[in-house]
Amino acid sequence: MLVFGAIALVAGLLVGQRELVAVGVLLAAVPPLSALTVLGAASRVVHSRTVAPVRVPAGHDARILVRIGNSSPVWPVASLSVEDTLPVPLGAEPRYTVGHLGPRSVRDVSYLVRPATRGNYPVGPLRVAVTDPLGCVRVGRRVGAPAHLLVTPVTVPLASPGSADGSQGEESPRRSVTGAGEQDPVPREYQYGDELRRVHWRSTAKHGELMVRRDEQHWRENSTILLDTRWSAHRGHGPAGSLETAVSVAASVALGLLDGGHDLRFHTERGRVPTMSAAGVLDGLAVVEPSDTPGLLGGIGLLGTSRGTSSLVVAVLGALSPDEAAALARTGGRGARVAVLCAHAAWEGPDAAAGVRDILASAGWRVLVLSSLADLPRLWALAAVRTGTYGPVRAAAPRTPGKGPR
Repeated sequence: MLVFGAIALVAGLLVGQRELVAVGVLLAAVPPLSALTVLGAASRVVHSRTVAPVRVPAGHDARILVRIGNSSPVWPVASLSVEDTLPVPLGAEPRYTVGHLGPRSVRDVSYLVRPATRGNYPVGPLRVAVTDPLGCVRVGRRVGAPAHLLVTPVTVPLASPGSADGSQGEESPRRSVTGAGEQDPVPREYQYGDELRRVHWRSTAKHGELMVRRDEQHWRENSTILLDTRWSAHRGHGPAGSLETAVSVAASVALGLLDGGHDLRFHTERGRVPTMSAAGVLDGLAVVEPSDTPGLLGGIGLLGTSRGTSSLVVAVLGALSPDEAAALARTGGRGARVAVLCAHAAWEGPDAAAGVRDILASAGWRVLVLSSLADLPRLWALAAVRTGTYGPVRAAAPRTPGKGPR
């Protein structure tokens, strides 16, 4: 309009046409007058944002509610449009035309996001644009700070491994502090406040003073998980990548162990992951990034330096070299050991995974090779039985012709 206004104004002056000059003046004056109508309008736009829930598993929906308001008690905001800022994994950025927003007016807009991959994603800031009624001038600005949506790994329910006698949780086998059985308890001296029903009369007669049985304590299983997050050991990106499969497998196993009352130690090749609670495990794994560590020997060494004896060691692995597999085969202690190999990891050849599986299996590891997370519950139940987590499995006795099973 400015260009045509200038042309009409010059042409009108040259040919002496007042009407053409008036048209040129009008065209040249409209943009500045339109700018005055939106002056400061964008700064009067305020907003608040709610993410519900703020923590969601991958593949599930989260709702983003944006409340937009006009902070001015006098001046309206004409022709308002908004656009939210989203990272690529959360989908396309939503755009809304709010239109006229009167003084102190409020409008709500909401939309759904369904992240397919774990991570901590920023949502926002909000981009607002105000246009004058004639559409000549458009003023935009960013409003507010971003909120965050934490996307945790996908998990599948697994049977909680118990002790060797098949009991779990509060029903786990008990031991006395001294390690003695009920038939031969090692008592302690009576202390004020002890219950009389705990008095051990045989020891009282022997020692000549009141003796009571020691308290019994529950066994707590100690388990260790090693997760291989090396970039060079995995292949693929997004939900179909082997790293995401490995993270989901490790998360599923960790939740199953914690539900079973295990004391859990969780390692990657770079260090330890918090395991105070199931939520802590999921939150920690949600932000685990692939590492540039060239080998897994550091993570394998962490298995040997873990305090205490682990009743169950689980290694969730990408592609391993034969030397790394041999080093892993020598660790894990005397407890049950399970290795989970991702079939679609960055194996050097079709026989590489089979070679690693043979090395670990010959050292007493139970090896699971899976292509997707959906395979884990069946394989995990099979591994739990064969490693004795639910108790030993005995082969069936031979049948005698004409007789029932022995």
